[in-house]
Amino acid sequence: MTSHKDLYIGLMSGTSLDGVDAVLVRVEPALEIIATHFAPFPPALREQLLTLCAPGANEIERMGNADRALGECYAQACDALLNPANIAAEDIAAIGCHGQTVRHCPGAEGFSVQIGSADVLAARTGIAVVNNFRNRDMVLGGQGAPLVPMFHARAFGQAGQRRAVINIGGMANITLLHGHAVEGGHDTGPGNVLMDSWYSKHHAGTLDRNGNWAASGKVIGSLLATWLEDPYFHQPAPKSTGREHFNLRWLTQALAGDESAEDIQATLAELTAETIAREVNAFGADSAYVCGGGAHNSHLMTRLRQHLSPTPCDSTDALGLSPDWVEACAFAWLAHARLHGIHGNATRVTGASKPAVLGALYSP
Repeated sequence: MTSHKDLYIGLMSGTSLDGVDAVLVRVEPALEIIATHFAPFPPALREQLLTLCAPGANEIERMGNADRALGECYAQACDALLNPANIAAEDIAAIGCHGQTVRHCPGAEGFSVQIGSADVLAARTGIAVVNNFRNRDMVLGGQGAPLVPMFHARAFGQAGQRRAVINIGGMANITLLHGHAVEGGHDTGPGNVLMDSWYSKHHAGTLDRNGNWAASGKVIGSLLATWLEDPYFHQPAPKSTGREHFNLRWLTQALAGDESAEDIQATLAELTAETIAREVNAFGADSAYVCGGGAHNSHLMTRLRQHLSPTPCDSTDALGLSPDWVEACAFAWLAHARLHGIHGNATRVTGASKPAVLGALYSP
């Protein structure tokens, strides 16, 4: 029988804008997934969120509407998670909700905006909500991202091992672990976001399943070289990025116009694989483990393994945690950390001046 208040819900909706990953987990004494649920975004809401990722007319009102609609979407995901598990809201300590990033602007006076109303979520579910995880780190001089390394250290660290944990969502980020200590990490650049955007421009659908389209093309060496000149790839860590920088406009401004669409897709996959592998290889990892949607892109995984060879590269399944649920589990853990006064930021990753307890708490 589950004891009172030892369970957390983690909610994650990332740059890929495909939907909500929801997990029900026991955090202590060891992480245990009790239930999972994926709720795809309704197409209209996805489009609403996508348009908010760039400046536009009347965006404050549009953001306010999307904020409430997304809060309802999160609440429905929680109901769909709990009901089949036959677990009551009062047995949940808190929901850790990352929210949907619509603007991420790191820098000296930087800020990050995630929407998905915590008031709606707490009111509908009757469960405390922790959100707004990024901005405390940012006012301490940090990037506010990546946020998952402290969880990666807890879940995947191994004494005496130098491990790289690679999250390939819309953007890609790495956590560099030596034993259970976080030695470094940052956003490496685009993960799936450019491949997804290019695929959607040429096909019905939102992603190149298994990377089949990319695999049908050939890498355009000159185009890859041009993209690799982008200053972000040469900027020292700490650093983080998003759709504000890597988007269709960024992609197309380097094109001559006579390239085949599938060759461009192949080159985008190579860009993701190469920019990740460069950083992992520089760290001298003993092994690498991939989570996020990119773990299911067999072509991308093949290219990544090629660039990492001879370092073995597998999905986090090999460590006992499905790549689909790692980030949502991380936000469940971050909610636990907020309630128990545990520092949630890895300062060697974000560049913040000191460790901090992250997140704002909303009572039910």
